[in-house]
Amino acid sequence: MAVSAAAVLTWPLQVLAAEMVPGAPAPDWALQDQHDRPAVPGPATRWIVFSAEKRVSDMVAAVLTEAGPAALAPLHLYAVADISAMPSLVTRLVALPRLRELPFALALVRDSAQQAQLADLPRRPGQATVLRLQEGRVAQVHSVADAAALRALLGLPAVPVLPAPTGRP
Repeated sequence: MAVSAAAVLTWPLQVLAAEMVPGAPAPDWALQDQHDRPAVPGPATRWIVFSAEKRVSDMVAAVLTEAGPAALAPLHLYAVADISAMPSLVTRLVALPRLRELPFALALVRDSAQQAQLADLPRRPGQATVLRLQEGRVAQVHSVADAAALRALLGLPAVPVLPAPTGRP
């Protein structure tokens, strides 16, 4: 059985951390966003959306971008992406310029010290973790695998499907 280096390096975090469950205090992570500004979930935060895989991060970014700032503001949403596995050169030259184009703040996990802050966050392969916060505590923990499920959970409208062009004016 092959074991990845990442699994070996994060194993102590996985063993020592109890998974975050409803009733746990709201997280107080100290991260930075894609613009290198402090990104800390505050007392007004009601939703935390976390992704650790590129495909999932792309799905989350698409949903939040489609929703737009006006729909996101009342949600008091804190989005987090773990990009620590990405080589630093790729992060600096490719990922950060693209992430800076997003119309919302995205807290970034860039190294193992920051990963340790999120060690108790439940993770499922191919899914985003969504925490619903209420009165400073975790009220619900969800895992979502697709855009429709994320939109439904956050109460965002479905993206309208436009009819295919018929070729007639």
